[in-house]
Amino acid sequence: MKRFWAWGALIFGLLYFLLPLIGMTNFSLKMRRGEYSFDAYAKVFADSRFQETFTYSVTMALMTIIFGVFLVVPTAYWVRLKLPRLRPYIEFVTLLPLVIPAIVIVFGYIRLYNTSSWLPLTGSAFGTDVLLMFGYTTLALPYMYRAVDTGLRTIDIGTLTEAAQSLGAGWFTIISKIILPNVLVAVLSGAFLTFAIVIGEFTMAALLNKPAFGPYMQLLGANRAYEPAALAVIAFGITWGCLGLIQLVSRLQKTAPRQA
Repeated sequence: MKRFWAWGALIFGLLYFLLPLIGMTNFSLKMRRGEYSFDAYAKVFADSRFQETFTYSVTMALMTIIFGVFLVVPTAYWVRLKLPRLRPYIEFVTLLPLVIPAIVIVFGYIRLYNTSSWLPLTGSAFGTDVLLMFGYTTLALPYMYRAVDTGLRTIDIGTLTEAAQSLGAGWFTIISKIILPNVLVAVLSGAFLTFAIVIGEFTMAALLNKPAFGPYMQLLGANRAYEPAALAVIAFGITWGCLGLIQLVSRLQKTAPRQA
């Protein structure tokens, strides 16, 4: 009986998630009346705004990942090595982006870094890009920090640090050449989550008036019929691709200690 209910719950969950996706995919293929075609997808890929916004969001995602790694890896390492009592407070801070709406964060950024403030980042295109990268890093912080912290938990950072220091290595060498390679799988897992978040984010990019993929999806959805469905399928495929890569690197993470 328990197996029956387990299979029933699984089937219900699969239908709940798959049926809307199947319906959306089916609709996106019906742009040509009376037959299935990829015309909607062809129009989306041929749209110069799609290429511009997608390229911009991918670039911002890569910048966010790099900045997030430089911010999170040393912080998580130092907290776990020297300041274990601060871990609950650091974890609380990294959870705040999950409960504070993105619109509140971006309005705070605009208020703090507008053209009349001490650091007018919104006064130039580059400054606004930097501000948006900071916002994306904040949104991805809960996932990146926990991925890195989990990776650090699987290695003996105290012994590795002492061994490196006994050989004359400095802190930069320890973090970049010893700690980072050992938690690389965890960092990649957080990076894929960050990439998925940045690609689909709308609020911050729209309020900062940047040509990102999220606002483009909203604009296309307000003016077209079949192309938004095709774009949603594309975005869904990107997200699931990132989740699949996370599963792959998670398996590698489980086998890495054995290989070591």
